[in-house]
Amino acid sequence: MPATDLSLLVDAAQRAGQIATQFTGPEAKRWDKPDGAGPVTEADLAVNSMLEDMLPSARADYGWLSEESEDSDTRLSCDSVFIIDPIDGTRSFAEGGQTWAHSLAVADKGEVTAAVIYLPQRELLYCAARGMGATCNGTPIYVADLADLDQANVLAARPNLDGRHWRTGTAPMFKRSLRPSLAYRMAQVADGHFDAMLTLRPSWEWDIAAGDLILREAGGICSDRTGKPLKFNNPQPLLSGVVAANHALHEAMISALDPTSSGISAR
Repeated sequence: MPATDLSLLVDAAQRAGQIATQFTGPEAKRWDKPDGAGPVTEADLAVNSMLEDMLPSARADYGWLSEESEDSDTRLSCDSVFIIDPIDGTRSFAEGGQTWAHSLAVADKGEVTAAVIYLPQRELLYCAARGMGATCNGTPIYVADLADLDQANVLAARPNLDGRHWRTGTAPMFKRSLRPSLAYRMAQVADGHFDAMLTLRPSWEWDIAAGDLILREAGGICSDRTGKPLKFNNPQPLLSGVVAANHALHEAMISALDPTSSGISAR
């Protein structure tokens, strides 16, 4: 990983924030993607256009994977690839909320090596580079150390608590909270504000790549819903859910989940 990958992503994220905040969410033009894939706004497209011009120009040999760009198999032949969500939490943005993020990552041979999650309207800049720890606004961050799953505060959508997903037929008694941006959920576990997060639905790589590294560099562990490590730049860039926490809580959550349960369609 070039030493400047992280600084490149930070610069790109800050430029993205400058563009996105020029739009007023509820007044921004909005479209619904085909097949129920969710909304997209003119702000998403403007940010994506800037990033798709800036980042590959700086790293001509890197592949490109973004929620708002047409996918190409050429990225599969690249050792390194940008994995980008121009605005994660588009519904929140379109409704005028502040809990949306720019999620930018570089993956090398399937492992994320540099990552930024930036919430411009909350003035939160999460960063990590492989082996260098994770920070928020320049201050080191660490996952919480709680080990009791029943006492944990977990970021998860309500459908994840359905008994059919858990070995005992009942979800653990943890407290449930939610944030509209999946990237921000992962960042808030990384900084210790929440103890864990999970989503049992198939998850797009661009939603979780940056959060994966930030969380791991903060001392946590990230896996799919079966406990397997996350690997990026797959031909179909979907992963089988996400479970993230400190090591003890992660083990407890994976042990409590029913591995034979099918995924869900809601976050």
